[in-house]
Amino acid sequence: MKIVLVRPCPSAETIGLQHVMICEPLELEYLCSAIDDLGHETTIVDMILEKASIKQFIQELQPDVLVVTGYITHVEIVKNYCRTAKELLPGCRTIVGGVHAEVVPEDWEDSSIDYIVSRNPIDSFRQIILSMGGQQCELSGVWRPGCELAPGNRSFDHAFPDRAKVERYRSRYYYLFHNPCALIKTSFGCPYKCEFCFCRQITGDEYFTRDIDSVIEELKSLPEKDIYIVDDNFLVSRERLEAFCDAIEREGVAKKYLIYGRSDFIAANEDIIARLKECGLRAVIVGIESCRADELKGYNKNSDVASNEAAVEILQRYDIDCYATLILGMDWKESDFKMLGRWLRRLKLTYINLQPFTPLPGTPMLEKYNDGLIVPRTDYEKWDLAHLVLAPTQMSQARYYWNIVKLYHWVTMRPQNILKLLYRHGPRENLKLWLGSVRVTLQYLSRIRRHLSGKEA
Repeated sequence: MKIVLVRPCPSAETIGLQHVMICEPLELEYLCSAIDDLGHETTIVDMILEKASIKQFIQELQPDVLVVTGYITHVEIVKNYCRTAKELLPGCRTIVGGVHAEVVPEDWEDSSIDYIVSRNPIDSFRQIILSMGGQQCELSGVWRPGCELAPGNRSFDHAFPDRAKVERYRSRYYYLFHNPCALIKTSFGCPYKCEFCFCRQITGDEYFTRDIDSVIEELKSLPEKDIYIVDDNFLVSRERLEAFCDAIEREGVAKKYLIYGRSDFIAANEDIIARLKECGLRAVIVGIESCRADELKGYNKNSDVASNEAAVEILQRYDIDCYATLILGMDWKESDFKMLGRWLRRLKLTYINLQPFTPLPGTPMLEKYNDGLIVPRTDYEKWDLAHLVLAPTQMSQARYYWNIVKLYHWVTMRPQNILKLLYRHGPRENLKLWLGSVRVTLQYLSRIRRHLSGKEA
């Protein structure tokens, strides 16, 4: 069979990080390797980087099976891809998956979609393809209304992702100044219970890890020097991190790493951070979330402001970039934005990601705030952690968006930040990032104009 796997392009409505980062579609590469021994012809199409329409690719490639993965913001786009495939090729079978399909599979219901993969995606995909070839397979990970899904896997024993399928795109995959950048996953789930996150739901409240030797073997196979470890939380176990560093040193793996990690771990384990730096750690995405203790408690973050400040200080001490993510409260006044700005400037942060509080579907938060939504659940493209889906209580939506724009530029565009980035990365890479930031800013300004003109409520 001809199997075409597609990574969708976001809607123009989505305020997206694709303007400052485009990473490889690791999930599609894993799916290709999962059926490599079955003799089918597989092709990955990355619609973020392609200029042609999905219709053109379907007409050209004539797939027997169309596979599309996506987030909540892609739901309608993915449905439209599948509808196009059915219109052009009535016999084409369609499969959709991704993290949103694993937590809210019913959002994907559509007559154009034949299979919604909601559990154990790699194994389930292989089962689907085998069943298409006539083998009897129990499709326990495929969602059907009223059917009970299989529990999530507690181990990960799969072939390495087939990165050759995106060879024509690889030089264009990057994350901020990590360019080019490859992705690797070494663990699944998260042992923490933050109420705004659905990481635990995806793995059935389980947290499990890959064998370190397997991770090292995969790292050695990657030509890219910059590696983005896309674990939900890489900084969990001291023992595992020690084993990781031991293996890196023993095998002489020379890479530079970007990881996710919690501030409380960083604050309590400076020695581990120092050793990771020696092994190539370059940047950490840290869920700072807030500078207020009451908000951290409300998010069930199980961290504190002191740990946030200590973590930033430790990362700076070892010249490790801190990419701080923050949640902005819906009850904030302008004074709260100013307070956060002063705190961030005092911490001398260069990179920040500001997210209005969003009770994502699939998290415990949604039930608490469902009655207050100002963006319908079916306006999927606006559930991007950038649009306001709840109404601010202390100011208009336009004013709230304007405060986000002001805060971002006040913190990040300080002369010392600009000079630091120019010195470290040069004018070309900075221009690329600056142009991406301008595009995001223009998206926010467009929302402000719409609200002021009355085009949006």
